[in-house]
Amino acid sequence: MIRVSNKTSCMIKPAEPTWSGQLALSELDQTGQTAHVPTMYFYTKSPEDWLTLLQTLKTSLSSTLVHFYPLAGRLSTAARGRLELDCNAAGVLFVEAYADKRLTDLETFFPSPIYHQLTPSIDYVNAKLEETPLLLVQVTRFVCGGFSLGLSISHVVADGQSALHFVSEWARISRGELLESPPYLDRKVLRAGDPPRAISSRVEHPEFDPPPILIDRSGNESDREKETEVTMLKLTATQVEKLRNKANKSRKSDTTRGFTRYEAITAHIWRTACKVRNHKPEQPTALAITVDIRSKMRPPLPRKYFGNGIINVIATGRSGEMVSNPLGYGSSKIREAIDKVDDDHVNSVIDFLKGQEDLSKLRDLQPSSDDDGDGHCYGNPNLGVISWLTLPLYGADFGWGKEVHMGPGTHDSDGASLILPGKDGDRSVVVALCLQAKYMNDFRKVFYQDIDIE
Repeated sequence: MIRVSNKTSCMIKPAEPTWSGQLALSELDQTGQTAHVPTMYFYTKSPEDWLTLLQTLKTSLSSTLVHFYPLAGRLSTAARGRLELDCNAAGVLFVEAYADKRLTDLETFFPSPIYHQLTPSIDYVNAKLEETPLLLVQVTRFVCGGFSLGLSISHVVADGQSALHFVSEWARISRGELLESPPYLDRKVLRAGDPPRAISSRVEHPEFDPPPILIDRSGNESDREKETEVTMLKLTATQVEKLRNKANKSRKSDTTRGFTRYEAITAHIWRTACKVRNHKPEQPTALAITVDIRSKMRPPLPRKYFGNGIINVIATGRSGEMVSNPLGYGSSKIREAIDKVDDDHVNSVIDFLKGQEDLSKLRDLQPSSDDDGDGHCYGNPNLGVISWLTLPLYGADFGWGKEVHMGPGTHDSDGASLILPGKDGDRSVVVALCLQAKYMNDFRKVFYQDIDIE
């Protein structure tokens, strides 16, 4: 068991005066998780002078916040359940900590309970929203000289693409280089702060409806209390291609474009979960899919747009159909959900949200990657599969070499999963999945067995 202790903290503020005032949040910022999303970086090398590393990280962070100043602000609540972003330069929490083991004493770099000690903790129940930092950083030194960098970034302020942009620029400045790509901070390109447009007809938005529950159940509250387990399942490039080939065998015509890695792998995860959860054939099941809208808008969002450029869409089916049909059946349902996302669809979502009297009620229905009381968990009979396949995940060199591992932090909500690219660039992928512990052994077995079944 690793023990992390001697924690000290300070607040890091922008190195220079920054714009202050209320920055309008878009509707896409308003309705996702209000929690922080943790990510972890592990490094085997650090300078002999540990204080030099800490000071370099603090100084470069302060300089980077001059450009990414929304991260140094605070959230507050406004009328109609809306959130506001106060750019007040209150600062970022920076925590120093020390572990009593070596990096090699970690059984794996996979998400585990130890990650709770390597990322800053946030008391969502008792902490005041107006006082909670939007970015928290923890640097933990191991006795071997290696260290971990744990980041927790508010999902209201930044999605994965924006968060990684920040990390990349911070690392660049820490190495002594100049900022390469400044963030685009004006969220009015997504009509932030503007009134809703007139809507001629009601558009269905199932992503804001309550998710299906198990047949003969009145809710999923009891499932929240059940033990979960996290696993990391690696798929080689060959296995990925086998899944794509299986999915593409059942395409409707030769002119239909082939299913992507994400569509085939996600359908396989969905199908496997339906099998091992032992659903009744008529059980409704939903899959939450996160779609990046940056290139789908007309015109596209500005380069390096900083904020939430994502929306959720929902694919639905019945468990019996998912299990009995070929892999292409689920893949096609996933594609149908993704393909409907275009400029018109995104604007219809924005208008729908602008017309809501109380956005906080919709936030309570949005899936959370961590079951922390903020929103519902994906939960049986549903799943959420987020793709990090196209994100620039690796190569964050703060001056002491690139990371030996980068991945999600704590990840313990039933049904939540991530698909990450393999680090070696060989077209392999890693599926990070959380499931109720009683299903996990069967899931691992079926997940790999079904790849080879023709």
